[in-house]
Amino acid sequence: MKENIGNVSMKMEGGLVEKNGERVRHVEKDDYVKRVIVKKRKHCHSSNVKKPISNKALQKLFVSCKETFKGPHTVPSPKYVHKLCHILDNMKPEDVGLCKDLQFFKPENIFKENPRVTYTTIYKCDNFSLCIFFLPAKGVIPLHNHPGMTVFSKLLLGQMHIKSYDWVDPDVSHNLLKQPSQLRLAKLKANKVFTSPCDTSVLYPKTGGNIHEFTAITPCAVLDVIGPPYSKDDGRDCSYYRDHPYTSFPNGEIAELKEENESYGWLEEIEMPENSQMDGIEYLGPPIIEN
Repeated sequence: MKENIGNVSMKMEGGLVEKNGERVRHVEKDDYVKRVIVKKRKHCHSSNVKKPISNKALQKLFVSCKETFKGPHTVPSPKYVHKLCHILDNMKPEDVGLCKDLQFFKPENIFKENPRVTYTTIYKCDNFSLCIFFLPAKGVIPLHNHPGMTVFSKLLLGQMHIKSYDWVDPDVSHNLLKQPSQLRLAKLKANKVFTSPCDTSVLYPKTGGNIHEFTAITPCAVLDVIGPPYSKDDGRDCSYYRDHPYTSFPNGEIAELKEENESYGWLEEIEMPENSQMDGIEYLGPPIIEN
């Protein structure tokens, strides 16, 4: 992983950090971090280059994704969803080259101003993509949707608050109340804190919390399996939203919503927020071997 902290260019790979052209391994000892410098080889004879070693769990995930995702306009069957969740539930940070002892994931590593989210793509094809999102403490991925997509999210490291919504059917919404201009009624599906290790979350094109927001409490790493991937050309562009409490626009007292009005909200589509900007970095973890 490469990140910019204090204008210092760094890459993180397993327990290694690359800093200013040198590789640094972090070692915990006597309550402080000692750095052991390992010089990078600038030249390497081809006969000495080792074949990349794949990770068994990651390779198993890749094979399962190929079975699960059949392309646009399809939703995975329960059988494949269950299998994919089982694989993800058992995955560890080390399976994608991460280590919880890295400085980035230390709870005290708090960024007070404008923390930016970083992401890396492990694999991408027309049917699915595998990505890791790195959120520093207080980092936010704003409320956004996943049109026509099924998404599996596995929190690998850290503690994160997740809020998610599903649209209320337009016909049902229209029958319930007169909708405020520029707003659309949505039902709150999740609004809680998740701590790793935890079960995989799954959202579908129309259910499961397709519109969600991530807020990191501590530095986090989230492995996302997305099928199919975002594609503006294919009508799967990302939209962003601002949510308002249901009670902010009480257009009539509706019996169906009275009992659980806290479970509903109004979503307003907005322009791409400034804090949605992310930094893309090269994936340096175990490789995926395509058969």
